[in-house]
Amino acid sequence: MRQITMNSQDIERIQAALKEAIAQSKINPSEASALIQELRKAKAVEPKKVPATVVTMNSIVEIFIASTGKTMTIQVVYPEHADLKQNKISILSPIAAAIIGYRVGDEVSWTVPAGQTTIRIEKLVYQPEAAGDYSL
Repeated sequence: MRQITMNSQDIERIQAALKEAIAQSKINPSEASALIQELRKAKAVEPKKVPATVVTMNSIVEIFIASTGKTMTIQVVYPEHADLKQNKISILSPIAAAIIGYRVGDEVSWTVPAGQTTIRIEKLVYQPEAAGDYSL
């Protein structure tokens, strides 16, 4: 299993959101478990040391989903900022959980509601750390 890289602040905030979602039964247990595993295998780095090619919280990412054959652009956000009409996808969703910490060009095999699929990270349109936005 490849080690992913994550902003240390993101890890703390995701863990808090995940804890709250579990307590309120707002996340499927298997999806929660998969995200917990991702966080455990992550290499935590200071926000200023996150490589510009890594998907972080609030990143805007172009992805290709193999099972649908479609490319889409999404923003990975915390649950309270999720808005499907604006393509803002909660980190607690399978697609966002699958790509967090991975890099442009990576392919991730993940279980989504439609079943197992491969998600390829095509491009980072925006990454807060690369833009110097460390407070997001």
